[in-house]
Amino acid sequence: MHRPIMKAASVLLAAAISASMIAAAQGPLSRDVSASAAQTPERLDLSGIKPSVKAGGYEAYLSKHQHEEPSAEDVVIEADAFSKAEGMQVSVLQDYEGEPGKSIRTADAGTVTWQFDVKQAGLYNIRLKMFTEPGKDSDIERELAIDGAVPFSEAKSLVFNRVWKNEKQEFDRDASGNDLTPGQVEEHVWQEITLKDSAGSYEEPFMFYFSAGKHSLSLTSIKEPMVIRQMTLLAPAGPKAYDEVASEYERQGIQPASGVFMKVQAEKAAYKSSPSLLPYNDRSNPAVEPFHVSKLRNNAMGGYGWRLPGQWMEWEIDVPQDGLYQIAIKHRQNYLRGLSVLRSIYIDGRLPFKEMQNVAFPYGSAWQTKMVGPGGGEPYLFHLTQGKHRIRMEVTLGDIAPILRSVESNILELNAMYRKIISYTGTVPDTFRDYNLEQRIPEMTKVFRESSEQLEAIAKAIEGPSGQSDERTSIIHTVAYQLKDMADKPETVPSRVETFKTNVGALSSWMLTVNEQPLALDYLIVSSPGSKLPEAQAGAWKKLVTGVDAFFASFYEDYDDISSDADGKNSVSVWVTSARDQAQVIKRLVEDQFTPQTGIQVNLKLVASDVILPSTVAGKGPDIALQIGNDLPVNYASRSALQDLSAFPDFGEIKDRFHASALVPYEYNGSYYALPEQQTFPMLFYRKDIIEDELHLKVPQTWDDVYEMLPVLQKHNLQFGLPQKPLDSFGNYVSNANIATMAPNPAFAMFLFQNQGRFYKDGGMAVDLDSETGIQEFKQWTDFYVNYKLPISVDFANRFRTGEMPIGIVDYTMYNKLSVFAPEIKGLWSFAPVPGTPGTDGKLHREVGSSGSATVMFKGARNKDAAWQFMKWWTSKETQIAYGRQMEIRMGASARYPTANKEALAQLPWPTQDLRKLQDQMQWVKGIPEVPGGYLTGRNIDNAFRRVVVQGEDPRETMDNYVRAMNEEITLKRKEFNLPTQETRDLP
Repeated sequence: MHRPIMKAASVLLAAAISASMIAAAQGPLSRDVSASAAQTPERLDLSGIKPSVKAGGYEAYLSKHQHEEPSAEDVVIEADAFSKAEGMQVSVLQDYEGEPGKSIRTADAGTVTWQFDVKQAGLYNIRLKMFTEPGKDSDIERELAIDGAVPFSEAKSLVFNRVWKNEKQEFDRDASGNDLTPGQVEEHVWQEITLKDSAGSYEEPFMFYFSAGKHSLSLTSIKEPMVIRQMTLLAPAGPKAYDEVASEYERQGIQPASGVFMKVQAEKAAYKSSPSLLPYNDRSNPAVEPFHVSKLRNNAMGGYGWRLPGQWMEWEIDVPQDGLYQIAIKHRQNYLRGLSVLRSIYIDGRLPFKEMQNVAFPYGSAWQTKMVGPGGGEPYLFHLTQGKHRIRMEVTLGDIAPILRSVESNILELNAMYRKIISYTGTVPDTFRDYNLEQRIPEMTKVFRESSEQLEAIAKAIEGPSGQSDERTSIIHTVAYQLKDMADKPETVPSRVETFKTNVGALSSWMLTVNEQPLALDYLIVSSPGSKLPEAQAGAWKKLVTGVDAFFASFYEDYDDISSDADGKNSVSVWVTSARDQAQVIKRLVEDQFTPQTGIQVNLKLVASDVILPSTVAGKGPDIALQIGNDLPVNYASRSALQDLSAFPDFGEIKDRFHASALVPYEYNGSYYALPEQQTFPMLFYRKDIIEDELHLKVPQTWDDVYEMLPVLQKHNLQFGLPQKPLDSFGNYVSNANIATMAPNPAFAMFLFQNQGRFYKDGGMAVDLDSETGIQEFKQWTDFYVNYKLPISVDFANRFRTGEMPIGIVDYTMYNKLSVFAPEIKGLWSFAPVPGTPGTDGKLHREVGSSGSATVMFKGARNKDAAWQFMKWWTSKETQIAYGRQMEIRMGASARYPTANKEALAQLPWPTQDLRKLQDQMQWVKGIPEVPGGYLTGRNIDNAFRRVVVQGEDPRETMDNYVRAMNEEITLKRKEFNLPTQETRDLP
């Protein structure tokens, strides 16, 4: 028995040793030669790139005031001297949090206005002295107006970062000896922040023009409260160049420090701008500190999580003597091949000299130690006095910023041209027709030619002197060539319109990639000039020994096990069906909150959703399953696999945490078999720039408004979107492993509920879709596709992004996707409650159906009271808030959690106005019941829909036919479970 195993292990060991020796012999340099050959230069030649002036943007504002001089004096505005407050109650605070004088607390909604005098006309920076009040753990956002008007579009979204730190500087370890990810806590501090672009599109702070005389300045709250001490209109001033600073060192007689060597581990950052900046385990090389061959150690910082402009991390050092120091940074930038990522380096909150505004870290697959300097081996020297100092590194775009602004401007212009083209050709042009586009759209060839020239100039700047085209610029060249060719041959445009749209979409994706600047750090070294630095990579022998040790460790270490030993009587087993990130957050919450509060141990396992039922049937299932789809609880309950939760005495109290609609899918025979976790529902998304500005339409309130809007949209070959399937929390379509089943279409549910229709009757014995209401709403739904030719299947996010579908109804989690997926249209879109149907009661009915997920308890749970304790804790307001915030901390805005808990939803970091819209729509949400045999209802509705829309059959007859099929399946299942049917209901 043991010989084959030992033989296999020997073979694997020999292979591992050979691979390690080959890798060690090759070394890191051989792998990076090709990358370095095509490396983008640290400073780009932008001379060939024309400034892109976006209408209403900051560049247009600056060009308007280009002849104005910067101001030479400051204007101080005390916060408590505000002239008026609208929509909020402002509190005046005396000597708040150690800051002398009067401050004001502004709420998360409303506007505060100040009046002040400016003596000298000119351009000013604006600096706020502010304090981050406790809120919803998200960044603070404000809109700024001067004299009652927003000066430029970027001023509509001014972001103020909160300050975060690790809960503990020493990392906790789990029962297996692995480091745990530290919790993040906010440090509420006073900050002085000069207003600048939150997206990093402009390196320098914003400059605002004020003429001499009286002015007003208003701050409108978008989200989160904030305390303000004062605002200052500053004379713009930049840092000095290094040569000038070095000359000052000589004049002042400042000498280099001697005998000092300080190493700061990057994962021990003192402060950071985002709680998503977390230490992590890197096993790429044994020289990463600290390192263990088999245990997980938090030994690196940043990585892919540290990529967005404006994100910063700060480390504290204690300098033993005055003098000049050099700074070295051990890093790895293996994310953007052929490109350098940039960081700004601050000492004690300011740039020590101009060169620190853009410090480049070139691509390389191996860890490297960079001496901060001009190149050629000579470091920059930094003057540090004795005592504590802070070193901050902030993500910046540098010379990439004007390139991205230009690309973004081109994308918006090309998408606008695409919409003009399809207004004549449609999205599927007739290849045998001459549309004479060059006559109908005279500016088309000019736009194509100018955009092509601009894109070629951008590609040239990125490629640098080498001029080598590769993956960095291939899509730019592709789009530039196509635009030039279409400008030369305008008659080919109709046949290439689909490729044109695809290429512009690819250019948007390229922009997203380049906008991200990830960088991993191991440690920072502050030392006396000339100090010898440690090797960044381990030697061949060290790598060989480590590889052998790791090979043997792999036989007994299980890195996929996220649970602790919890098999005692006072324990519950919980299965999670989502992903590892979610499971890790749940595990941390359990260990920090649930187990200490209750003494109940939790055995947590990450499993695929399709293994739960077989495991339960085999008697090896869990006590509790989380994140179960809406269709499963009744399916399991009808087979007596789930515990009736309404049997617990406090169920009525727990039930009030949710809207009644959220519990509808989990009710079976008068009992409830699940507690809601997530609840999603449709909202109306629309492009403000197209619907309101270009087409001069209003957001539809009723379906009559929609019918009036459709001809205007179709005149321009634009589309209105109806929902097709439910979305998950990331804004993607919910996957369906069983092709036979399907959730009822959200659009049909919306029409049905708005007209007081229902899916089932007689307690779930039969469907009610053959009622007059059911037939009429089925016809209304299909008429949109038959009469108005709405597309049956679309990628809403992409068409919304291009403007091809500038308005549509889709689950509100699309908000999460658009926030990350389409940054170029930030501020150009919004959402609202869906159009409604006037009712006989005089109300405008906006009912929509909902989808979601739930947590269930299995009937075989060993300790039902402990399991119920866990379910109550998990669905509580506090836990749902903590989970939602932690998910957003780990994964960003794309992971905003659609909790079903009413109170928790209000505490998640939604902008105030958007939250109000969600809550307005939520009042009209209705749950879609689940019944035995109802798993085919959605599929049969879809079949009926396609017969009417695709094959042109009569809606009434088609629905009648499929209703019979639905009722047959329901009757069959009810008989199987010994439930009354329509056939047996009236029998004596």
